[in-house]
Amino acid sequence: MRSIKDELNLKQKKILLRLDLNVPLDNDRITDTTRIDKILPTIKYLLKNDAKIIILSHVGRPKGRIVNELSLKPICENLKKKLNVNIKLITKSLKEIDSSDLFIDQDEKIVILENLRFYQEEEENNIEFAKHLARLADIYVNDAFSCSHRAHASIFEITKFLPSFAGLQLNLEIDALNKITSKIKRPVTCIIGGSKISSKINIIKNLIPKFDNIVIVGGMANNVLKYKGFNIGKSIQEANCDQIIKEIFYLSEKNNCKIVYPEDVTVGKDLNGSAKIKDVNKVSEDELILDIGPKTIQTVNNLIEKSETILWNGPAGYFENPNFAKGSLKIANKIVEKNKSNTIYSVAGGGDTVALLNRIGVTNNFNFVSTAGGAFLEYLEGKELPGIKALN
Repeated sequence: MRSIKDELNLKQKKILLRLDLNVPLDNDRITDTTRIDKILPTIKYLLKNDAKIIILSHVGRPKGRIVNELSLKPICENLKKKLNVNIKLITKSLKEIDSSDLFIDQDEKIVILENLRFYQEEEENNIEFAKHLARLADIYVNDAFSCSHRAHASIFEITKFLPSFAGLQLNLEIDALNKITSKIKRPVTCIIGGSKISSKINIIKNLIPKFDNIVIVGGMANNVLKYKGFNIGKSIQEANCDQIIKEIFYLSEKNNCKIVYPEDVTVGKDLNGSAKIKDVNKVSEDELILDIGPKTIQTVNNLIEKSETILWNGPAGYFENPNFAKGSLKIANKIVEKNKSNTIYSVAGGGDTVALLNRIGVTNNFNFVSTAGGAFLEYLEGKELPGIKALN
C-alpha cells in the first residue's frame, strides 16, 4: 500500500478522506471519542501540508434512510473543538452535491459530508455512487481500517477512480497486526475471550501454527471446561462445540502450541452477586463462572512474563461487576508492567477489551489498541480485507 506520506505534493489538493467516526451517541452526546482521537494525526498531517479535506464517514445503521438521530453533526462539533478549526457539515444530498458546494470560502480547510449510510448505494458498492464521490477530489485516502472488511462504495469501488493511499492510522493498524502475525518476536501469547467459541474458531486455527501459547478465558472457557468433564453450573455456554474444541486441541498438539484454560474460577450466584473462588472441579449447579481464579491469573501472568509478543482479545470475566474484574485487571497490569520495561510488544482489540482498558486508564500503555472490531478479527483469521486489497 502507498501511504499518504508517499505523496509529496498535497498543497491545495482536495483529499477525500474516509474515516470511521462511528462513535456511540446518546441524544447527540458522544459517549466515547476513541475513534475520533485516533484519526487526528492524519487530519493534522494533511492540514500541515496545506491540503483541503473532505471527510466521508458513517454512524450507525440507517439502512439507506435519512435518520436525523444518526447525523454526523455531533462529530463535526467535536472535531471543531479538538482541531480548533472551522469545519462545515454539508447536509445536501450526496447524489446532488458537486465540487462547487465545497470550500466556498477561501479559508475553509475541512468539510464533512453527511452520513454515507443514508444512501443504500454505499453498502451496495455502487459504481456510479463511487464515481460521483470521486469527482469531488484529487486524491482518496482510506484511514478507516475498521471499515475495510466491507466492500462498500467509499471503501472499495472508489479506489478505481482516484489515486489512492492509506492514512496514518490504517498504516499503524496493519503494522501492529503484522507484528503479531507475520513479523513475530517469540515467544508469543494470545489471550482470547468472548462468549462464543464458534465466532473465534477461525482466529484460533489461524494463530495456532504461529503462536506459542493460546489462553482461553471468558465465556469461551466454560465450553472448554465442560468438554474436559467439569461442571459449569449455570454459566454461559454455547451448544454443539465439542467438535470445535477437539479440533483446537488436536491442532495445538500438532503445532506445539500450548492451550491454557482455567484451573480455578471465581463464581457468583448471579451477575450482580459477590464472588467466591473455587477449583474448577468444585462448581455447584446454581453457580455462574464469572472470572478466572488466582491460580489461573498466576499461570497467565507467568506466560506474559516469558512472552515477547502478546495479543489480547476479550476480557477474562464479567468486569462490569468489580467482584469479577480481578482477572482482567491483573492481566492488564502485567502487560503494562512489561510494556514499561520495553520487554513486550502488546496489541489489544475488541470492544469489551478496549472498554476495559479505557476504564482503568491504561490504553496508552499498550503498543497498539485496535477499535476495529470485525476488521480486526477478520485480519487475524487470515482473510483478505476488501479495503486493503483495493489499496494494494
